[in-house]
Amino acid sequence: MKKIAVGSLVGGIIIFFWQFLSWALLDLHRPMQEHTPKQTEILDYLGQNLEEGFYYLPTLPKGAAHEEYETLMKSSEGKPWAQIYYHKSLNTAMGMNMVRGLLADIIAVALLCWVLLKMGNPSFQTIVISSVGVGLISFLTAVYTIHIWYEIKVFQDLVDAILQWGVTGLWLGWWLRK
Repeated sequence: MKKIAVGSLVGGIIIFFWQFLSWALLDLHRPMQEHTPKQTEILDYLGQNLEEGFYYLPTLPKGAAHEEYETLMKSSEGKPWAQIYYHKSLNTAMGMNMVRGLLADIIAVALLCWVLLKMGNPSFQTIVISSVGVGLISFLTAVYTIHIWYEIKVFQDLVDAILQWGVTGLWLGWWLRK
């Protein structure tokens, strides 16, 4: 139990620290948060026309006929489209979000530790490759599949997945084999 507790705590901190580096210090995710000089006008317009929520444009109201959907898709092909995450109020208090993020990282590493220890006596190499594999699985099933449909920029997330889980794998390879 000590191996899982210490392994997941340190591993979770490694992942959390990489996320801080990637998003804040190194600013690798800037392409996902572009600036527009028209942001005030856009936000004012959205505030007058939307309720809080997630929007995909163009789309049809719930319950629209399949034929209407096909017509919309054909008429929209090659034209602009957008996704909007609209919130009425920006909450800049980061404390609780950071705590939740760190706890999620620790739990994820604890699950990996549990799986690795169920292997019996895995080698250092097996632990590192398994850890990178977990990062790639999470990237492919969460980030990349969204990219397929919504054309988001994902290279930074691939780098994150490989580096944060690779470094965590190096830690776990040393710690769990101790």
